[in-house]
Amino acid sequence: MLVNLILDIAMPIRLGVLALFGMLVGGQLNRGIYRLAWNSRSVSPWSPPPDGAPARRVIDRVPVIGWIAMRRERSWHGAGFWVRPMLIELGTGAGFTLLYWLEVQRQILWPASIRGAGPDMVVLHSQVFSHLVLICLMIVATFIDFDEQTIPDEITVPGTILGLLLAAALPACLLPTLFQPAYGSVTIHQLVLTSSTVSMAWREGIGGPWSWPTSLDRPFGLAVVLVAVWSWCFAILHKTWTVRRGLGRAVLYMVVSIWRRRTWPVPLGIAVALSGLAVGIWSVGGQRWEALLSAAVGMVFGGGLIWAVRIVGGHALQAEAMGFGDVTLMAMIGAFLGWQPALLIFFLAPFSALIIALAQWLFTGDRHIAFGPYLCLATLIVLVKWQAVWTDWAMPMFGLGWFIPGMVGCCLVLMGGLLWGWRLAREAMFVEV
Repeated sequence: MLVNLILDIAMPIRLGVLALFGMLVGGQLNRGIYRLAWNSRSVSPWSPPPDGAPARRVIDRVPVIGWIAMRRERSWHGAGFWVRPMLIELGTGAGFTLLYWLEVQRQILWPASIRGAGPDMVVLHSQVFSHLVLICLMIVATFIDFDEQTIPDEITVPGTILGLLLAAALPACLLPTLFQPAYGSVTIHQLVLTSSTVSMAWREGIGGPWSWPTSLDRPFGLAVVLVAVWSWCFAILHKTWTVRRGLGRAVLYMVVSIWRRRTWPVPLGIAVALSGLAVGIWSVGGQRWEALLSAAVGMVFGGGLIWAVRIVGGHALQAEAMGFGDVTLMAMIGAFLGWQPALLIFFLAPFSALIIALAQWLFTGDRHIAFGPYLCLATLIVLVKWQAVWTDWAMPMFGLGWFIPGMVGCCLVLMGGLLWGWRLAREAMFVEV
């Protein structure tokens, strides 16, 4: 009781400090938004001023207030340029405070029946820390994507590595799920790769015929992580791929382009380092290994899902259906949250984009949308509504095990057919005379 009373008294102070810290972090997020963009701009007060502009002052770097002083640079950046970054800093401070209050004080990630008695403070703080890091990365990716319809690797590649490291260092940061064996009481565990089998056991008392093994501690599990790491590092290589002259020449051109661009040492070094981490964590085993395995599979599953849409949609529409930045963004989200939330986010994102995309088309006639921000919005919805999305709705469906990848494959085939039919109908209706 005394500890809880101290925590309750300290909560307003913690929230105030967190709000200030969030606004300071928001200033650095603004810096990243302008400096990591393809068209880098010196808008942030932490960057050098543009040519001809007066020198930056100390007050310019004060969160929120500094942007009011920065209005003097509107001749270089345009009228009202300071409003969005000021709101980003305000929103980051408010968002840090709100998410901390929801996850630590209200414990919204956990079933209502155990709130206040189940998770300890280490677990709660591990979860909120991981989610705040992910949200910061998504903020930078979102606004660069809005501005340029591109997401730089400088955000998603380090973000993916950070997601894997957090899973290994803080396995308690994974989202919670219910667990009940065939005979026993319900308990709460972190959502890992094989939790879908647990979902079937929770509903039926047995594992379903489609369920996968409940343990991947054997060398096969290590092989899964190593394949995931090396596949992701190969995917982020700067390379050229074209099959217009046949598959053999496509492979030859790809190898030559990788060698000539001289960018392969960094992905190679990342692959070697992450492989060493995987072997070390695997040799230790336990919860850290389960978390790292789940993060690696989430990384490949999330990125591979968007990559499959990119390939199928591109062939059906004869145009780019999804940017590769969306692939690396979803790989990063999967590394933080796992493959099950990544699948939920993938299906939720189009609905979160529908209203905004429709309004954009009606008022501007622009049919091109940046899909990355809506992946980020769907991720935020899944986090805030985790109990409603997972425990109350999605968890029984994930007990189908290997049937789920089959359904995803069928959905991709159906999507390709629909997009192909849409392209033919559009060409027939809007054919140029």
